[in-house]
Amino acid sequence: MIIFLIIFCETGLVIFPFLPGDSMIFIIGALGANGEINLLLIAGLMMAAAILGNEVNFRIGRYLGPIVFEKDFRFLKKEYLYQTQEFFARHGNKTIFLARFFPIIRTFAPFIAGVGNMNRRVFTIFNGLGSICWVLIFLLGGYVFGNIPQVENNFTLCIFGIIFITMIPAFLAALKARRDSKKASSR
Repeated sequence: MIIFLIIFCETGLVIFPFLPGDSMIFIIGALGANGEINLLLIAGLMMAAAILGNEVNFRIGRYLGPIVFEKDFRFLKKEYLYQTQEFFARHGNKTIFLARFFPIIRTFAPFIAGVGNMNRRVFTIFNGLGSICWVLIFLLGGYVFGNIPQVENNFTLCIFGIIFITMIPAFLAALKARRDSKKASSR
């Protein structure tokens, strides 16, 4: 049940992007390789938590979007809402599927899709596909690598490596955004 709550909160509540989804799923896969847990049951729970968490996050975004953008704020302009809606109309399916594999982004993408009024059916389909693939890839990765002696003997290092590798895209995106904002402000 704790596993379900962690995955659900990481994906369903915008305030918990720091929870360790990738590494936790990998660890559970490694434990499954040793026969310590029922992987089918846990995989089903994690998939359900990821799908339901994103659905809740999407609905929160859909509910709060109109409220937040009712007035023009300095950083939240109606123009941005319209741009977000256009973006999700064109690229929402890819965004929802791929965001699942990037920490922090996976927490905000469903919320922003809701704010951007993404088609609900398309969101649900790609949320399900992305969530299932995400759980299976990290779970099977842990399962396959869990019995390798080098991984077993350096398990903590491997977990930190997974965390580091999965954070690289978010870090690079933040650097690019910072560089782009500096370029825009210098013009």
